[in-house]
Amino acid sequence: MRYLRPLPHLHATGPRLAGGWMRFDAVEVLERDRAPLVVPVADIPPDDLARLITPRSPVAGIAMDRPSIMGILNVTPDSFSDGGRFLLPDAATEHAAAMARADIVDVGGESTRPGALEVETAEEIARILPVIDVLRGRPLSIDTRKAAVAKAALDAGASLVNDVSAMTFDPAMAATVAQAQVPVCLMHTQGAPETMQNDPRYADVALDVYDALAARIAAAEAAGIPRSRIMVDPGIGFGKTMAHNLDLLRRIGLFHGLGLPILLGASRKKFIGTLGGAPKAADRMPGTLAVTLAAVAQGVQMHRVHDADQIAQGLALWCETGGSDGPVWN
Repeated sequence: MRYLRPLPHLHATGPRLAGGWMRFDAVEVLERDRAPLVVPVADIPPDDLARLITPRSPVAGIAMDRPSIMGILNVTPDSFSDGGRFLLPDAATEHAAAMARADIVDVGGESTRPGALEVETAEEIARILPVIDVLRGRPLSIDTRKAAVAKAALDAGASLVNDVSAMTFDPAMAATVAQAQVPVCLMHTQGAPETMQNDPRYADVALDVYDALAARIAAAEAAGIPRSRIMVDPGIGFGKTMAHNLDLLRRIGLFHGLGLPILLGASRKKFIGTLGGAPKAADRMPGTLAVTLAAVAQGVQMHRVHDADQIAQGLALWCETGGSDGPVWN
């Protein structure tokens, strides 16, 4: 199988990547057990090129022709970065107000950090519903692996399901999403949170994750979820070593070949602290911004971050100072 990774850059004169803000005039062709080959866009078969250049459908009403921000709102006592800080509705509301520039706020009631234990469905629902209720009127997504939690959140006003298991944890999730006719983000993970960091291995992490996501997209379509309501996330830090994370980030443009919007969730992750000299998760905003801008330069559409307004400021400056050839982000 051939995999195509577009190579966008500021001075490219070729087509727009995914109908967005970056252009590319060359593609890296990847095959397992063969050296990569860089070829001009003109040499790419039309059907393959179409997957790379077709504009992506909006997700939960958010346009995918510019970078967008998903603000993280953890209503949990044990999330790796801010566990316990926003568990109460008043604190959650105040934090959401501080993410005024987020396009959508992602509410989660179960930590999926490495080593985290599963939360009972009733407890997860009890955590998220009061917060969703007070945030009604803002675009909201629900970060959950459980169909019952997703349904409760959607009934309360959420408009996107963000499932870190790509709908493999709960067999009822696919039918729930299909029936609700809402978009879903399918994230790759290797193993469950309890054990996912116990020696994860891949033959080629980028290609293996690509294949796994392609299989989950096919399963979603078979369940009645159209491609226009699917986005993908390579799952940084979920069953990956630091080397795996860095490889995925360097080659994240590969996932445009799936023909769907890409979400990146790298905010405050451990590898940022290790490389950036920031042991405390709360001190990793500058590193998160650097990773975000590198991904934006590869055409990644949505960015799930803790420091939403600070990242928005960085994105605005990046665009205004010549970072993109396309719609200005604001």
